[in-house]
Amino acid sequence: MAKVVLHYFNGRGRMETIRWLLAVAGVELVAMYLFSADGDLVFGQLPMVEIDGMKLVQTKAILNYIAGKYNLYGKDLKQRAMIDMYSEGLRDLMEQFLVLCILSPAELKTRLENIQAKATGRYLPVYEKVLCGSQYLVDDQLSCADIHLLEATIMLEEKFPEILTNFPNVKAFQGRMKVLPTIHKFLQPNSMRKPQPDEFYVTTVKKVFHKLFS
Repeated sequence: MAKVVLHYFNGRGRMETIRWLLAVAGVELVAMYLFSADGDLVFGQLPMVEIDGMKLVQTKAILNYIAGKYNLYGKDLKQRAMIDMYSEGLRDLMEQFLVLCILSPAELKTRLENIQAKATGRYLPVYEKVLCGSQYLVDDQLSCADIHLLEATIMLEEKFPEILTNFPNVKAFQGRMKVLPTIHKFLQPNSMRKPQPDEFYVTTVKKVFHKLFS
């Protein structure tokens, strides 16, 4: 299996969900943290992924290609529509985490309260209901939506350790997913999974974007 090259900062950001999908697929990754913008960045955007002779940008396009290539995108159009629906809901939720590292303490407190309220009031109830009696979200087979849900629940628990207390189906799902061999490996220290953003990561992101667009 050919290696996939990831171009991004040495941190989570929009690349982390891509890392999750590739890790679950058992794909060998090469990370490129320092690079020059030599015209390969279509639309001047990150992340960029080199795969199958292509240099892809646009996160959704990358995720859909990976999911389709590694049989994580359903069997037919109806299943893909359901997978997209659940995945987009999770991306809406996870998008709210991206700016946490650049907020002031007061802004951070407000944003976290908002995330918690939306997660418990809008998003988690949906997945709790879907997982009642089902192993996975769509047609009882593993899809990219399941991987996004696992990532989202782990991110939520990092900020709100007890948030899944009232969502036993989601919590049980999380437990089942964590023991899958490729996921278990990805959750171990020294994997390609990144920690929560720190000050060094924020400074690096600002410097790179200043260089790209100045």
